[in-house]
Amino acid sequence: MRLGLALGYWGRGPSPDHVALAQEAERLGYHSVWTAESWGSDAFTPLTWIAARTTRIMLGTAVAQMAARSPTTTAMHALTLDHLSGGRVMLGLGLSGPQVVEGWYGRPFPASPLTATREYVDVVRQVLRREAPVEVAGRFHSHPYRGPDGTGLGKALKPITHPLRPDLPVLLGAEGPKNVAQTTRIADGWLPLYWAPTRPEVYGPALTDLREGFVVAPMAQVRVCDDVAEGLLPVKIMLGFYIGGMGHGSRNFHADLMARMGYEEEARRIQDLFLSGRREEAVQAVPDAFADEISLVGPRERIAERLESWRKGPVTDLLALSPDAHSLRVLAELNS
Repeated sequence: MRLGLALGYWGRGPSPDHVALAQEAERLGYHSVWTAESWGSDAFTPLTWIAARTTRIMLGTAVAQMAARSPTTTAMHALTLDHLSGGRVMLGLGLSGPQVVEGWYGRPFPASPLTATREYVDVVRQVLRREAPVEVAGRFHSHPYRGPDGTGLGKALKPITHPLRPDLPVLLGAEGPKNVAQTTRIADGWLPLYWAPTRPEVYGPALTDLREGFVVAPMAQVRVCDDVAEGLLPVKIMLGFYIGGMGHGSRNFHADLMARMGYEEEARRIQDLFLSGRREEAVQAVPDAFADEISLVGPRERIAERLESWRKGPVTDLLALSPDAHSLRVLAELNS
């Protein structure tokens, strides 16, 4: 099982530790470093900054949001950074949810998310292969654009720049069983948001027969500490925000996943508390058991024991959301 460092997205401002953590991860033999975006910092600029200060570690977006850019723009970002970094990019994409797509990006959430994702990946692949001008007559993505409000003058184009790697890996963040199943068919890998190594059946039957080389790279908060309850608090804060606030009360993919994992009543209570402004209570309502099964927290010996279950399943890469170099070093030692 390879290791990656997940840096997420910025909060109030850039973290002064991110470059140093990426450099330490590279020194420790980590395979990859990943950035993200929500409605603040973007995924590609910090990754470019890190690329200029490292030499070997792979550079991933987990995830770049599809609604933020047309698929050709995303492909341009990826092929540009791939050239500048010497072929180190792994392009992770995610659709996000209606609250973010419509509230932040000002675009309609697609009526058929699976179709929209499939068309988006198709366009990205065509750009990266550069075999012919990009042509897609899709429901959500049309190249050239042929809508009734267009001029009709659009011309099919292929990139001026020759991509460094036509097979640059494309990975997808997916949560529902149908989305996961499609991901195994059209992408090079899957980026689970919450992974419980003891219950892979939650994600559907698609994981039982993965093709060779398919990447399964879940994120997990990794924290070496003496007090497990204290170490789980940052995990619960993250879950309180995602379950409670990263979506509408009637449509929240993260809450739906938590429900499928056996915590339906708790997920709805977290939502109710968060959306009513009782955010601290929402965090406290996150069960320690749920936070614990999707993370690696506690003393070294406890993490070593729990790490075995992550190795036994389909996981190929563990992306560690780790706040300190010590935890990164311990994880590297335990995984060696």
